Amino acid sequence: MKHKAYAKVNIFLKITGMRGNYHEIASRFMIVKNLYDEIKFIKDYPNKFNLVGKFGCSLEKNTIYKGYLKLLNIAPQIEDFFKQYSVKVTKNIPEFAGLGGGSSDVATFLNMTNIYCNLGLSKDELAQIGSEIGADVPFFVYGYESANVSGIGEVVERFDENALDIEVFTPKVECNTAKVFTIFREKFYKELSVSEKKRLFCMKSIDILKEFTMEQANDLYLPAITLYPNLHPLPFILHSSPFFSGSGSSFFIVKDIR
Repeated sequence: MKHKAYAKVNIFLKITGMRGNYHEIASRFMIVKNLYDEIKFIKDYPNKFNLVGKFGCSLEKNTIYKGYLKLLNIAPQIEDFFKQYSVKVTKNIPEFAGLGGGSSDVATFLNMTNIYCNLGLSKDELAQIGSEIGADVPFFVYGYESANVSGIGEVVERFDENALDIEVFTPKVECNTAKVFTIFREKFYKELSVSEKKRLFCMKSIDILKEFTMEQANDLYLPAITLYPNLHPLPFILHSSPFFSGSGSSFFIVKDIR
């Protein structure tokens, strides 16, 4: 009972508008095949839900525990299963880094519980549950290598391409997503046009990365470096085209384009 929970990067990330207090986005999510956490169900009879791993938050704030509580509400029988099995997470994806580690972990947990507890939930149902935990969770639930993501993260459409060979660097800076969006609203707010959204959603990721700079590809890059001046893609300093994922702090390059 071991599954991989992959990291993701945003090939591009643009703001298309507001929905109440939430920002609506247009983005291309792509998994990073060489960076993942591992989720295991270990039969050791803990007699209660037991989450094992090194996390930067309390159990109550952990996305996996939130996922457990959501499933428990609709499938009380899982309580008996997790009295027999502990959930062990081996963390490799940096936290607060724009790579979706917590979202990927809980999506993998939801999928695993659905399988091993025979819940019979569809991907759409699991994605709906996941969307109540975090905006990135639906993408990971579906398990696509590449997808166009819109709305506030709940609209996920598979894009027909294989994941690129991506290398990630994460500075020792923890970016606060809410604060980055606040700076974006105050100093950098702009909305992507409908026509440009359609164009980007039809383009291959490799072509997008060849056309755009880091600043052009991600609307949150300038707000992030305004808030965190020490953000810098140091290992990629001689590379002509590093890019920025999410609200930071991770940078990435594609190894086969220079």
